[in-house]
Amino acid sequence: MNHESTLKSKLYSIETAIDKWLPAASTRPIELHKAMRYSMSSGKRLRPLLLLAAAEVNPRPEIDPLPAAVGVECLHSYSLIHDDLPAIDNSDLRRNQPSCHKKFDEPTALLAGDALLTYAFHLLARAYQPYPEIANLLVLKLSEAAGSEQLIGGQMEDILGDKLPIDEQRLAFIHQNKTAALFAASISMGLALGNNDLPIREKGHEAGISLGLAFQILDDILDVEGDPSLMGKPTGIDAKNKKITYPTLFGLAESRKKAHLLIQKTLSLIETIGTKDSFFYFLCSKFLEK
Repeated sequence: MNHESTLKSKLYSIETAIDKWLPAASTRPIELHKAMRYSMSSGKRLRPLLLLAAAEVNPRPEIDPLPAAVGVECLHSYSLIHDDLPAIDNSDLRRNQPSCHKKFDEPTALLAGDALLTYAFHLLARAYQPYPEIANLLVLKLSEAAGSEQLIGGQMEDILGDKLPIDEQRLAFIHQNKTAALFAASISMGLALGNNDLPIREKGHEAGISLGLAFQILDDILDVEGDPSLMGKPTGIDAKNKKITYPTLFGLAESRKKAHLLIQKTLSLIETIGTKDSFFYFLCSKFLEK
């Protein structure tokens, strides 16, 4: 099976697992569960794909990585729902469809995000109950990435915009925590599901940080010059909300150089974890084709 076929197969398995593990839309309260499923109904599935690819490095066949992949996507979707709310980014479009608060309403969107955040940890604890050490490590990694010192902390610094000094150190803090932390957690969690020791997991974490930073810089560039119809969301949101980005601080040309260096670092680290012809390496290369 070639890597493109493997990618399609894994995407199908992720969609099937999301449908399997999420509460049914008919579950009471129906409007809440409809909103949860609506927000999980599309997307690139970058983070669950990373987790599945990492889980293939020295795998343990008896452990199913799909519940962890769904958990990561639940947490990511929660963050997008809250990002889009009028109080934060005030974005009406997500993944080429109305944002959750536009499709439903703000209170429902807020609660759907809360529910997906909570459900991510519920799913990890339940699915990996027979493997308590692994369950503990998965919950620890995901909660660290999602907490006040990482994802939420990065979001807080981001929404402060120009109220704080604008410099490279602050920009790196925002991107590393708001975006890269969950990439790193996804890889670390995938490696934790296999027979991988701490040094390998630490390399995976470092690769995830580099990958996430490169991905965010490229995303910032697309916010300036991308096509909204291809991106599935409006462009110019960062400038409108006076957010600090690499293009605003360094310009487009220098931003591209920084992204290129991070891409090289990411692929070099991935090669030391697996091999250059692995699906893991292929996947990371493909993510960075922006």
